[in-house]
Amino acid sequence: MKYIFLIFFFLLLYPVQAKVRGVVKDSAGAPLPGANVAWVNTKIFTVTAEDGSFSVDKPKDSETLVISYIGFENDTIHVDSENVKLEIVLREGLSLGEVNVVRRRFGTTKLRSSAMNVDIISSAELSRAACCNLGESFVTNPSVDVSYSDAATGAKQIKLLGLSGTYVQMMTENIPNYRGAAAPYGLGYVPGPWMQSIQVSKGSSSVKNGYESITGQINVEFKKPQLPEADWVSANLFASSTGRYEANADATLKLSKRWSTSLLAHYENETMAHDANHDGFADIPRVEQYNLWNRWAYMGDHYVFQAGIKALSEWRNSGQVNHGGNPGQELYKIGIDTRRYEAFTKNAYIFNKEKNTNLALILQGTFHNQDAVYGHKLYDVDQTNVYASLLFETEFSKRHSLSTGLSFNYDGYDQRYRLTNDVELPRLKSFEKESVPGAYVQYTYNLEDKLILMGGIRGDYSSMHGFFVTPRAHVKYNPNEFVNFRLSAGKGYRTNHVLAENNYLLASSRKVRIAGDLDQEEAWNYGASISSYIPLFGKTLNLNAEYYYTDFLKQVVVDMDTDPHEIAFYNLNGRSYSHVFQVEANYPLFKGFTLTAAYRFTDAKTTYNGELKERPLTSRYKGLVTASYKTPLEIWQFDATLQLNGGGRMPSRYILEDGTPSWSARYGSFEQLSVQITRYFRRWSIYVGGENLTNFKQKNPIIDAANPWGENFDSTMIWGPVHGAKAYIGIRFNWARN
Repeated sequence: MKYIFLIFFFLLLYPVQAKVRGVVKDSAGAPLPGANVAWVNTKIFTVTAEDGSFSVDKPKDSETLVISYIGFENDTIHVDSENVKLEIVLREGLSLGEVNVVRRRFGTTKLRSSAMNVDIISSAELSRAACCNLGESFVTNPSVDVSYSDAATGAKQIKLLGLSGTYVQMMTENIPNYRGAAAPYGLGYVPGPWMQSIQVSKGSSSVKNGYESITGQINVEFKKPQLPEADWVSANLFASSTGRYEANADATLKLSKRWSTSLLAHYENETMAHDANHDGFADIPRVEQYNLWNRWAYMGDHYVFQAGIKALSEWRNSGQVNHGGNPGQELYKIGIDTRRYEAFTKNAYIFNKEKNTNLALILQGTFHNQDAVYGHKLYDVDQTNVYASLLFETEFSKRHSLSTGLSFNYDGYDQRYRLTNDVELPRLKSFEKESVPGAYVQYTYNLEDKLILMGGIRGDYSSMHGFFVTPRAHVKYNPNEFVNFRLSAGKGYRTNHVLAENNYLLASSRKVRIAGDLDQEEAWNYGASISSYIPLFGKTLNLNAEYYYTDFLKQVVVDMDTDPHEIAFYNLNGRSYSHVFQVEANYPLFKGFTLTAAYRFTDAKTTYNGELKERPLTSRYKGLVTASYKTPLEIWQFDATLQLNGGGRMPSRYILEDGTPSWSARYGSFEQLSVQITRYFRRWSIYVGGENLTNFKQKNPIIDAANPWGENFDSTMIWGPVHGAKAYIGIRFNWARN
């Protein structure tokens, strides 16, 4: 341990070199992330951040800076002074000549320029595994877990900082999305080939995007028609050994210098009902989905416009595939039909490019219709969401910037349901609605990228819960290029729509008890992290360590412990918290080969019926090792990921008639291995791979599967994979216009 402290002490004392800072844009003023910035005849270079900005040491023996970006003409600049700020505009190139690869970047990178702790998962990283949808995009990520919530319906949830996905603010291109009724199955609504990148922000986030982020934000950036590297036509075909088939295609049309449009299409079909453990229930639900999206963009000198409309149709069918030894018994069936429609528009007027002064208006409307049958239980919901945000941003100087705005969010839930299998009982009806207007202001102080202070506060008024205030603050300090320190603190709130967000729980025979007057959830989140970039044997060793503490002041407790035959929702009376510590290391051992290793420890506890207990079905630790190798000519790529998932506590048990407990008190650790091989050609590539090659499966994931109409039937005791090893094959096509 003392050697680690000595290394960091050395880094703090390391002399700070002269800097050259700047931003790289295209001719329309849009930032160019990932552009190479290098000094001639040296090994000193960097790449631009998501906002096109860069900061690079100025060597004593070179004054020539070369900026390059695929699809644009290189620019060469003579820089003879120190600590200057440059604005570089690259011109689009007519053709591409020979491309020299300077280095291979990590697929997951930490956004160095941000005051927040943000990881960028690039499209290159997403292609390292069978990234068929958003829920399958985090196989190689050590921070985010995606697991089944229910073994019968296939519902999945994200876990971040040891807590369920409802505490993560899901966003698409910085617009809150997939909330409420979309939460249980929404991870399958985002096709992998549509995504350009994923941004994972841990802990307290910016107040710009609302008050709902408690453990962090996950923002998905899709392919955009206005980007220079947008494909003319691309496609992805996929098939797996479980009988799953997918077809994805997108086409981009540059109508003029300003106007562009794209059409994205997705179809998937899980054609077979598998019952590998012979319990009578399908291990994988049969899912058929159609997804279509058309988007438009206008990129003017001062006015920027984007708009799109999306439609999704999905049929999800599961349940018993045979009578399970009871031929006279009615089959237990699950059917979920979903129709979802989204429309959005973004408008921005740029007053002053030099000071980044702009005014933006974002509008989105969503209609989500879901009709679900769980045995004889019913849950039908029509959710309507309207979101609006008006933002103004400006830089008073290089050190001082301000962002302020107004927002409005409306959610309406028209629900019809029957919570028991008694068909004689009538359906119940309810209508929940919440309107929340709000305003925020956020100030940022930037001292030459060495010290960044960002503080924000927002006030919102809920028609259900009244007025509340959300403060958040972030500090980033990097004494040199080799180490960054970050601190964060802030509050988060959310309204819990119990049935909409947890309707998959109706697949079990547990009785549902919902207390009246549920509170708005409220929690503080505190975080600290350190990122270091250590030169080692001519390469860079990336080390990250972080700690986050989430403390709930108010919470809607999901209690599966007090009564093993019931699930209860009630207000917290006691403590509820999570501590998460994670360390991670990345290093390119040799040319073309990158290695990542990570370890995470979680301590999450909640008070259930007066007793503070470890949160059930939450692993205490996770280990991850990923390796990727690309041959020198970039013809072959080999990827492997090994996950070690730690054990945890099961909910309280009951005793069967023979005197044995219904399930074990705890579950153990298990390993999962994923491998993929990719062969690249000029316009296309083919990939083959396997998931869960360790073939680990949770035994008896469904309790009393032979008697689904009885009181002991339970499909929610899920902590591991429900199916074994799976193989897949896919083909990607890319046809550029030029």
